[in-house]
Amino acid sequence: MTIQTGLRKAKTFLIGSSRDFRDSRIFHSISLTAFLAWVGLGSDGLSSSCYGPAEAFKALAGHPALGIFVALATGLTILIIASSYSSIIELFPSGGGGYLVASKLLSPEVGVVSGSALLIDYVLTITISVASGADAIFSFLPASMLPFKLWFAVAGVLMLLVLNLRGIKEAVMPLVPVFLLFVATHLVAITVAVATHISNAGSVWHETASELHGSLQSLGLFGTLFIILKAYSLGAGTFTGIEAVSNGLPVLREPKIRTAKKTMRYMSWSLSITVMGLMAAYIFLDVKDSPGKTLNAVLFESITASWGGWTGVSFVWITLLSEAVLLFIAAQTGFLDGPRVLANMALDNWLPKKFAMLSDRLVTERGILVMGFASLLMMIASHGSVDFLIVLYSINVFITFTLSQLGMVRHWWLERGTEKRWLRKMAINGIGLILTTFILLSVLILKFHEGGWITLLITGVLVLAALFIRRHYTKTYETLKRLDIIVEAAVMSGGDLGAKQGPEPEYDPKGKTAAILVNGFNGLGLHTLFSVSRLFSGIYKNFVFVEIGPIDAGNFKGADEIGHLNEYIESECNKYVRYMKDHGYYAEAFTSMGTDVVEEISKLAPNIVVRFPDIVFFGGQLVFTNESMMDRWLHNFTVFTVQKNLYSQGVPFVILPIRV
Repeated sequence: MTIQTGLRKAKTFLIGSSRDFRDSRIFHSISLTAFLAWVGLGSDGLSSSCYGPAEAFKALAGHPALGIFVALATGLTILIIASSYSSIIELFPSGGGGYLVASKLLSPEVGVVSGSALLIDYVLTITISVASGADAIFSFLPASMLPFKLWFAVAGVLMLLVLNLRGIKEAVMPLVPVFLLFVATHLVAITVAVATHISNAGSVWHETASELHGSLQSLGLFGTLFIILKAYSLGAGTFTGIEAVSNGLPVLREPKIRTAKKTMRYMSWSLSITVMGLMAAYIFLDVKDSPGKTLNAVLFESITASWGGWTGVSFVWITLLSEAVLLFIAAQTGFLDGPRVLANMALDNWLPKKFAMLSDRLVTERGILVMGFASLLMMIASHGSVDFLIVLYSINVFITFTLSQLGMVRHWWLERGTEKRWLRKMAINGIGLILTTFILLSVLILKFHEGGWITLLITGVLVLAALFIRRHYTKTYETLKRLDIIVEAAVMSGGDLGAKQGPEPEYDPKGKTAAILVNGFNGLGLHTLFSVSRLFSGIYKNFVFVEIGPIDAGNFKGADEIGHLNEYIESECNKYVRYMKDHGYYAEAFTSMGTDVVEEISKLAPNIVVRFPDIVFFGGQLVFTNESMMDRWLHNFTVFTVQKNLYSQGVPFVILPIRV
């Protein structure tokens, strides 16, 4: 067994065998229902209840009773932001979320800022979710185990990376039981905490009123408002994940809009109730921060203190374990939506095109790897500190929130003449804009010197890189357009082949044949064809044109899209056939589709060689005047891999340079 065969078997064992995109049932089988989407996408929002309310409550140091105002404001904000994102789902049913909203409704340049912020946010989603999960688990383990917490978190990211390389549903299904366990245990904990102290509700309200009065006396109105608004802002991690559904629309079950809205309702109400319930429980039980433990761990221990025996201890362990695993599930959002944002930006030329390509498991493999390894770097650099990561996390998600709300407000204003309910919809997005802008500015001011500047720096570098990449692609396309114009003129005049008169050319299996790889009826393909004619004038009697339709994130959206791609590549390839026959040469077209262009050509080649034994394959390759590392990174060199594969089959392959 060769090393290559061994690696292929190992990959199949870990990730699974390839999937057939031609199977009409594949889109149904890999999509998520509303419930599974609540688990896979909504878990990011629900899991934020493990750290968001705690951050807000700790910011109220010395004034815990004021938490009731923070809880109410937080619950209401969740519902407002979720409602505004429901409008985004209606307006952009193919998905895209914050990146697409900002690009289409504001400008492409604003869109790249939103997209870059979103990418960093999804890397941090993975990092903070796994780090928080590790915190929850190590809260009930001996203190001597703490040195292993970081490595446990690193192992968690690697495990999720492998699961997501296998596929979307495979990564979500095993986590459903634990997700339900989280919902059940937290519902029990909140119900017990509130029910056993409901008789004290009056005293709590009286204490809140007294504390509010005391705060007003000692701090004044603005001082009291500052404490409440500071806690509200620092609990901004609670709102993260609400945008995940709008970004993940392509992975949802048809009808996508209905499924997405149902998922959004599940997520927003479950998060709102959980957050307000936990904040109320903190107040009722007078929970205090304890080193080495999460605030939720302290709360659950307080709730079960009177239970006695193993019942209380077991409940705390099970509840914290469900939190830990839910946080691991929440990292799924980064792996599900992050690669999709990468793919969308790649399709718009902001990032390398390779990020839009799918693996044989029909997932954006490169995007998943980038998100996973970036998260590992962030985990190690931050030592898995949730307090530090949450500062970085909150800033970026609210950059995207704010730009999305601004785009929607502008949209409804422009549509006021045709949309009957424009004022109501603009009001919802307008309130969302005010809230998200306030939180963004507050977190930036309060946490800038505590690490907030780092996320702005990283996001800024990514934006600059995207602008540079877009500029490079634009210049390359402008050059290729000039090539198209030259070729069009050549086609109009008969080209280098020269028009021939006579009967319809006939198939001659013994005739010398040139097989040319093309990617559409364009300047690149015709330039290669004319080069073959110039260099080997009169030698080739038959011409074969080979075109592969790449299945990527842009067209893998349904059976209809795949069908349209197939029709397109056949139409483009047949243009070459007609052109050659008009010039007196026999020609045929061979087309296919796939996620791996090289593999598809390798599959077609044996059949072509059988039909045309005396054959030489040709492929054109762009050659840049002053080639740089960026050129090699941004442009594929597939033709060299094809040459190597056909060489191993004993098939000659010639690469023709196309200087740009």
